[in-house]
Amino acid sequence: MEFTKGHGTGNDFVILPDPDGALDLTPGLVAAICDRRRGIGADGVLRVVRSAKHPEGAALAGETEWFMDYWNADGSYAEMCGNGARVFVRYLLDTGLATVTDAALPVATRAGVVRARVEGDVVAVEMRRPRLYDASTTNLDGLTLAGTAVDVGNPHLVCPLPAGLDLPELDLTRAPQFDPVLFPAGVNVEFTAPGAPVDGTDSHVLMRVYERGSAETLSCGTGACAVAAVALRDAARDTGVVAVDVPGGRLTVTVTDDTCWLAGPAVLVATGTLVPTTLTTP
Repeated sequence: MEFTKGHGTGNDFVILPDPDGALDLTPGLVAAICDRRRGIGADGVLRVVRSAKHPEGAALAGETEWFMDYWNADGSYAEMCGNGARVFVRYLLDTGLATVTDAALPVATRAGVVRARVEGDVVAVEMRRPRLYDASTTNLDGLTLAGTAVDVGNPHLVCPLPAGLDLPELDLTRAPQFDPVLFPAGVNVEFTAPGAPVDGTDSHVLMRVYERGSAETLSCGTGACAVAAVALRDAARDTGVVAVDVPGGRLTVTVTDDTCWLAGPAVLVATGTLVPTTLTTP
């Protein structure tokens, strides 16, 4: 099984080329591949498959050739992954499966079609505008924090930290608790703090995230979009540009009247051959 390893601001993925959908990919195999001790290690798996060859992508085959079949590190599915989409596009371009044109490159996902533009090392993907739809809370080791529920094609809960509590102090080795009624399929929980002003942006936010199915990650693209939308709302703005600093680097989110652009670096770091029979599956 051939693979490529890539990351976007430290959010890392194992990429499996499977144009005709022939791989027998199972939750156990995905979890074993993502195991950082016994497998390759990653926050998730990106299977590169033609839309027409995947049951969840077939309806979008008329819009785009390629479907991003994204799996979390624990072997569960996810509707969307912003950094994953950016790395997926980098892979398509670097392997010649797609070419850069003046038009945005479309990619099918479980959350619909996203479009990408590339400028040098920066890959930007255009996604749906985040929808803020409810208030809720999370509990982290007895600490209850208020937050805003945000839909970015997948669910998020954005929780600004109160004064006197610093982001590095949070223990994210265990999953934050959340309201299972509001989030029946689980939720990505973002914790935020204000950052110093950044030229060319309307806001600057620091973020850490606990992703459902992957635990704490160095970055979360859809999470950055959710955080940016909340930051703009709190600044009484409907649109704008937000710099979001995650442990793995900086992402730039541009929220417009209709969409949301997520931009940042996306790199491929290794290629190789995986021997599935040597993996210890859960």
